[in-house]
Amino acid sequence: MDASAYAFTHGVHRTRSTLRDWRQEHWKIMRRWTAGSALAAFGLLGAVLAVSALSGAGAEAIPREPPFATGDAADIAGIVGHNLLVLALHAMACVAGFIAGSSLPLQADSHRGFSRWVHVHGGRIAIGFVVCATTFSLSAQAYLLGDRLAAFARFLGVPAALLLLAVLPHALPELIALFLPLAAWIMASRRGEWDQLLAATLVTVAVAIPVLVAAALVEVYVSPHLFHALAGTHLPVTPQPAE
Repeated sequence: MDASAYAFTHGVHRTRSTLRDWRQEHWKIMRRWTAGSALAAFGLLGAVLAVSALSGAGAEAIPREPPFATGDAADIAGIVGHNLLVLALHAMACVAGFIAGSSLPLQADSHRGFSRWVHVHGGRIAIGFVVCATTFSLSAQAYLLGDRLAAFARFLGVPAALLLLAVLPHALPELIALFLPLAAWIMASRRGEWDQLLAATLVTVAVAIPVLVAAALVEVYVSPHLFHALAGTHLPVTPQPAE
């Protein structure tokens, strides 16, 4: 059996073995991943609030769409579709970590020179890449969301923190679900458990998808009412169609 075939067989075997082991303590593992994901979510929300406090953006009218106005099934589909794309990107980081940290070292002996070095140090390369990509992504999101939050708050004449509170019922579970694969990736990489990352990808994605659907329903049908209640009469009203 060549090195690539052996690495594939080993990966499948370890994934099945890991899933069997996790059946005995799945709640313990999910609590650990959820705690890490929640920490990242709160960190991002805190960064958004900090950026909004420092932003010099001018007032911007509130768009008449969720979570600022109730929507329909098309809005739910759009929100879920966007979030599934983000989830897929995070899941691919898990898969890449599995390949770099588990599969590549098994093939190192069949390579020479620079190729061998890449196969031996694939885990470290994966860590560096994912850390840089994630840091850039979260920083960009914090800046863009914080800037818009400040602009909306100035338009309505209310504190930015109040508007952030209005979107928490859908934003918090949504972010926790999206960060689940990354939380699993970080915890596995710190312990050197690269061969568990493919199983972690399958589990975190399976858990995240129904949470994202529920969060989209809340964003479309619940969050707008909370937004109205907190913003009061400052919230623009969607005009009624002419008779």
